[in-house]
This record gives sequence, structure tokens and C-alpha cells, in this order.
Amino acid sequence: MLCVSCEARHRGVCGALEPEQLVTLAKSSFKHRAEEGDVLVSDAQNVERYSNVLAGVVKLTKTLSDGRQQIVGLQFAPDFVGRPFKAESALAAEAATHVELCSFPRRVIEKMMAEYPDLQHRLLEQTLKELDQARDWMVMLGRKSASEKVATFLLMIARNIDPGKQTSVSFNLPLSRADIADFLGLTIETVSRQITRLRTEGIIRIENNRHVIVDDLQRLAHRAGN
Repeated sequence: MLCVSCEARHRGVCGALEPEQLVTLAKSSFKHRAEEGDVLVSDAQNVERYSNVLAGVVKLTKTLSDGRQQIVGLQFAPDFVGRPFKAESALAAEAATHVELCSFPRRVIEKMMAEYPDLQHRLLEQTLKELDQARDWMVMLGRKSASEKVATFLLMIARNIDPGKQTSVSFNLPLSRADIADFLGLTIETVSRQITRLRTEGIIRIENNRHVIVDDLQRLAHRAGN
């Protein structure tokens, strides 16, 4: 069955469903892939489907009236892409890396939410988690130093890419230096300088410009001010 080996089946919103309910959802679900840069949802687009992230990183952006864009968040497996009961998207979602998704029609998931309170509860939990993360990010942007901001960003990636790891982890940066600077409210030069500093101090190692290795997550967390 489609859902048996799915990452979101166990840790995501679908974990709230019983096997027979998963069968119902699987009948209208489909897995697909998106390449880096592909637009998954446009800003102010009519919402026709929702998705679970199975692998990769999704970048969320907000477009201002003059066309400027601001990165406002990242989503990882098994996050839920979309806002239930909202007919029009408030944010754009773009594949920051190669992404694997499981998508299902909006009408199906909203009908199941009405029928199965546990699913609605799981979606509420994710919404509240995102709210907590947004508040933490506001504190980071307003109060942390440039060094702490870059370390916080890398720590966020490390903890979400491989949440089971407690000591060391490696990952490819899902954003360019320009996007990281935009996300953190810094200049590209400052981001590059702080990454070089973290590498010089042995807190991270970098291979092929984008592959980051963190040998001690606690050291990185300490640098992030956590």
C-alpha cells in the first residue's frame, strides 16, 4: 500500500489515521518529485491540494506588492504543505532541493478532518509548532549576533535533516549563500565570513562548498546561543 513505508505515515499528520482511513486517503493520493527551483504553490493561488514532504526541503516565501520576496520558512519531512480551510495560499512554496511529496486533494483531506478529530488535532499540533518556531525566529532575528544567526540556521538544518542524530550529522546546504543572507537578514559577505569562522574553529567542516559536516552538535548549539 502507498502509505506503509511513508515517512509521514509514522511521524507526520497521517500518523493520526487508522489503517482503514489510510486506505481511503491512499486512493486519492499520489507521490511525485520536484527539482530544485520548481514552484509547488504560488502566492495567492487557489488551493486545490495539500502535500506531505517525504524528502528534501521546501522554501516558503512571501511576495510584497512591489515584487520583492522574503523567505519566511523552511519545511522538511514530514511537514504538511498547505493551510487547511483556506481557499487561497498566503505563501509561495518552492523546492529548495530535490523534493519528494505525497499529495492529495484539498476536499478529501478537509472531509477527513471533519470525520476524524485525531487528524484535525495532529494538524493543529503542527500549526502550533510552526507558530512557536516563528516566535523563536523573531527572537533570533532581533536579538542574536551574526555569528549566532548563522549557527542557529545550520543547527536548524541539522536537527531537521536527521532528527535522530544526537552528536554528529552531515547535510547539503538547501539554500544558496544569497538565500541564507535573505533569510537571516544579513549580507552575503557576513554569511560567508561567519561560515568561514565556524569552519576555522572546527565547529563545522565543509566539502564541495555546500556539504556541511557537524561533528559535535552541542558545540554548534552553544555557538547558536541555545
